[in-house]
Amino acid sequence: MDENLIDLGEHVASELQERSVTYDMSHDELTLHTDVDNIVDVLRFLRDDASCQFVCFIDICGVDYPAREKRFDVVYHLLSPYQNTRVRVKVQTDEDTPVPSAVEVFPAANWFEREAFDLYGILFSGHPDLRRILTDYGFAGHPLRKDFPMTGHVEVRYDDEKKKVVYEPVKLVQEFRNFDYLSPWEGTEYELPGDEKAKN
Repeated sequence: MDENLIDLGEHVASELQERSVTYDMSHDELTLHTDVDNIVDVLRFLRDDASCQFVCFIDICGVDYPAREKRFDVVYHLLSPYQNTRVRVKVQTDEDTPVPSAVEVFPAANWFEREAFDLYGILFSGHPDLRRILTDYGFAGHPLRKDFPMTGHVEVRYDDEKKKVVYEPVKLVQEFRNFDYLSPWEGTEYELPGDEKAKN
């Protein structure tokens, strides 16, 4: 375990104990946990505190756990070039509870929050322009949710012959393949087409 990360986690948790911040270590990475209402204050502290200086905003992503009451994790990744350290901050929310936007602390969060809204349906209150960013304007649903159906929707593309945008049923262009996950270095127990030449 990296003692510096543990010290950092203890520092942040003690300084922000009124903000319900906890931490854990996994795979030599520090993860901070807080409530939705406190996320902006926690991010501001991580940016401005002299022991942290997480001034580089890397990413926001969503994680979907449909069986949970608060089905979404919203995960923030930050980098401190001064400390040569990364940190992950997690909050939990549901489909109806918005997460305060981090744009006022990190302007780079703008499009990442739009992406999380588009792909997961996670709402961000106070966002300057919360609308879809990757899917089409008329797209129904949120494609990275685990309960999103794989068929029955349409895809949009530009048809060069018709010179317009067309909507078509989704086509899966690749047949289902069953992988055996055997290591190619250990060799398979069956003969692949073309391998018979290699044995001569």
